[in-house]
Amino acid sequence: MAFCLDLHVHSWLSGDSEADPEESIMQAIKIGLHGIAFTEHYSYEASEPVEKLREKYRNDILVLRGVEFSAAEGHCLIFGVNTDKLLSRHLSIAEVLETVNSCGGVVIPSHPFRGINSLGDAIKRASGICAIEGHNGCNLHSLNLNAVKAATALLLPYTGGSDAHDSASVGLCYTEFSGMVTPGNFIDLLKAGHYRGVDTRKISKVRFPNNSPLQKSAS
Repeated sequence: MAFCLDLHVHSWLSGDSEADPEESIMQAIKIGLHGIAFTEHYSYEASEPVEKLREKYRNDILVLRGVEFSAAEGHCLIFGVNTDKLLSRHLSIAEVLETVNSCGGVVIPSHPFRGINSLGDAIKRASGICAIEGHNGCNLHSLNLNAVKAATALLLPYTGGSDAHDSASVGLCYTEFSGMVTPGNFIDLLKAGHYRGVDTRKISKVRFPNNSPLQKSAS
């Protein structure tokens, strides 16, 4: 069974969005996602209020937390560690990778070829990247294509995330895992690499789980 998880969502907890995190969760449920990950800017602890929502909706959807961290070279998604306690802003990507990986977390460069706040070709020199964000819902398709090509060349998996700053954008891009994701296996599954990023804006090329509202929207 495919498990569809939006790995890159922002809310008002990021400070640059007016999205209510609960509305984003409800939107994710409405369109048939199985999970949503809040990755607020720069601070893992900023998303602490989401813990109550995780419990409230635990029978409807998986709610996870990460962070979109700013390395010196650009932004990256980090999961599995509390970056507020480990990292200071604008460390090099090499320093970020060394610290996060040594603590059991994972680093995924976000929107790597967008230009501003993006790692660009630095991903080719960075050792220890878990995956690359291949499909970002705020990117032009051509930028996502460059990211997917880079991931393929580097023999890395690629993820998908909406980069939503409003609830309506949740799920525009997401990550399709080959099996069920849980809080306990999430990091191990990211490291294993059995997933792919999906861009619903290229609707004719998207495969959805059976009976999902996402599937119905493609017809």
